[in-house]
Amino acid sequence: MEKGLGFSNFLTQLDGVGISVLVLLLALSVASWYLILTKSISNFLAGKRADAFLKRFWSASSLQEVNSTLKDGSDDNAFAQLARQAMDAAVDSEKHGLQKLAAAGGASEFITRVLRNGLDQEATRVENGLTVIASAGSAAPYIGLFGTVWGIYHALVQIGLSGQGTLDKVAGPVGEALIMTALGLAVAIPAVLAYNTFVRRNRIWLARLDSFAHDLFVLIAVGTKTNSSAGDERSLRVVAPIISPAVAPTERRS
Repeated sequence: MEKGLGFSNFLTQLDGVGISVLVLLLALSVASWYLILTKSISNFLAGKRADAFLKRFWSASSLQEVNSTLKDGSDDNAFAQLARQAMDAAVDSEKHGLQKLAAAGGASEFITRVLRNGLDQEATRVENGLTVIASAGSAAPYIGLFGTVWGIYHALVQIGLSGQGTLDKVAGPVGEALIMTALGLAVAIPAVLAYNTFVRRNRIWLARLDSFAHDLFVLIAVGTKTNSSAGDERSLRVVAPIISPAVAPTERRS
């Protein structure tokens, strides 16, 4: 009897609908756990790289030093990429002025748009995969509930055919119903917990990035290093703007 009521016996009693429910739950579980593991590792590495870059950034004495660091291939995190984009925009604005459509509105507006686009791109990147995790967390219990209802239906059919509700007649269908419920919860609970964790992490990450973008704009446009995390301001040697000889203004003759 113990062998007949094992998990292998449960698999042999599944029909097409039960197998479909089981495969769907398994697919959701594999997809959600893959995203949970990969995003957890990616977020951990991104945090370590960002902390290392910010430490070098705020200890630098000039934008030229930061720019040389970025040229060495240190833009492996969102903060470094945002800094490189802003500095490239500032240099490009100094070179071409208002001749390009992208620079319309002035250098400050151009740098602001570049920083905003960088923030939007990072927000899109960190949300990648969360839809699948959220779908697994919200849909898996109902998929398991459908399997439960289907198992109870089979139990009622067995009772109707045999004319008696003995244990050997209903144990298989009732076991199928309980197992489907357990599988649905096993898929949903880790997905919901992971989704909430990732959403909170992304909110804090984007808030830090937005604060850094503000500091970066002030640093490039004004020339003052404002470290919002430390709450202080320090003067910074800003790189001299690069002006091509062809467009350089002529000096007034006395």
